[in-house]
Amino acid sequence: MHEVDLIIIGAGPAGMSAAWRAAECGLSVLILDEQPAAGGQIYRDVDRASAQRGDILGKDFTDGQTLTRRLDHVNITHLNGAVVWQIEDGPRVSYTQAGQGGVACAKRILLATGALERPMPLPGWTLPGVMTAGAAQILLKQSGIACERAVLVGSGPLLYLIAAQMVRAGVPPLALVETQTRQDFIGSVRHLGGALRGWRYLLKGAGMLWHLRRARVPRYLGVSEIAIEGEKAAQAVTFTSGGRSQRIACETVLLHHGVVPNTQTARSIDIPHHWDERQSCFVPQCDDWGRTMKSAVYIAGDGAGIGGAKAAALAGEIAALDIACDLDHLTSPDRDAAARPLRARLAKERAARPFIDSVYPPHAAALAPQDPTIVCRCEEVTAGDIRRMAGLGCLGPNQTKVFGRAGMGPCQGRYCGLTVTRLLAEANGLSPDQTGHYRIRPPIKPVTIGEIAAMTPQETSEQSK
Repeated sequence: MHEVDLIIIGAGPAGMSAAWRAAECGLSVLILDEQPAAGGQIYRDVDRASAQRGDILGKDFTDGQTLTRRLDHVNITHLNGAVVWQIEDGPRVSYTQAGQGGVACAKRILLATGALERPMPLPGWTLPGVMTAGAAQILLKQSGIACERAVLVGSGPLLYLIAAQMVRAGVPPLALVETQTRQDFIGSVRHLGGALRGWRYLLKGAGMLWHLRRARVPRYLGVSEIAIEGEKAAQAVTFTSGGRSQRIACETVLLHHGVVPNTQTARSIDIPHHWDERQSCFVPQCDDWGRTMKSAVYIAGDGAGIGGAKAAALAGEIAALDIACDLDHLTSPDRDAAARPLRARLAKERAARPFIDSVYPPHAAALAPQDPTIVCRCEEVTAGDIRRMAGLGCLGPNQTKVFGRAGMGPCQGRYCGLTVTRLLAEANGLSPDQTGHYRIRPPIKPVTIGEIAAMTPQETSEQSK
């Protein structure tokens, strides 16, 4: 059994930065991370990336090596391939690694679980050949494979980034089919001041768009009525643009309309959440140090609200400083002095976020899909099924499990949860906060009897208490 000062769940930007800062303050740190190597999704496999792949993915990706190198610290223990499936008071964390269960205890826990791509349920989105844009980027980062004859559908800067990376890889996308409208841009003007403070993001976005224009990648803006055609696999994307029907034959469709906090672990220990209308998702309640209502639990990075990789890294360091102070490794004045420049940089990193959220809102037709569209892929529950459940008196997502098994599959509502909440809220005339979210119970991730049986006798004894 591991006994440390701080357990960090997740080795993305927030987790890695927090681990280094806490270790520098003299804390013993254990990182539990599902991935085979540190980096999270944004810096996935960064240490093994060749120079050629680094050129394709760009400097923002290779910058992650600075964070991974910091984990080589005498006070940091990093367990990769470790899947956390339960957190208990203590705090005590149960996990599995290499087919065997394990338990770790700490004085404090930092959840750095990052973000999930927002699901984009559209007609045909369950066909083979359809996946998220982020999944395509993972293929490129981890295996050097770029999707061919692909159409990117949705909205947001990630679409431009992935499209530019595909161009550099020699397989440009057939087109970008974008849902943001002229009205979205007009409405975002009020946030332009903040965007100008974060001018580097604007400059970076302009550079990617220039790159795509130079590669002659077609862009369709303000599209509606999106559907994916195909019998056994995706064959085409159809949509309406400028009042005209369009059809693009393709082999792959990459969907993306934003990312949302991965709140599953936080919800499993009853951390309160609230609805963030600006980002159209639930976020956990925590203070500006990352501390939650449970005093031993902190949250940092995109898991506490979407801000991007650099903001996540800064938030991780800030949380680590407060944890070090809490455990008497720093005085309050020293904590505040160390946090001051980090907060200034964090404010600058977050300055452009309201503009980005406003100009690239999630696609309304995917937030409230048509009745025949599947929203819970695990159990094949449609949007119409959810609306009919509401008509029968179903008020919240947990009740949908009884009415029709929505949210009871392997993902435990990770990908359908927000859609189910939104559909029920609209059907019942309630707010998302009033409607609520699925209650998450352990195991957070699947665990086998064999993995539990392989725990040491002491760990099994602790687990049964």
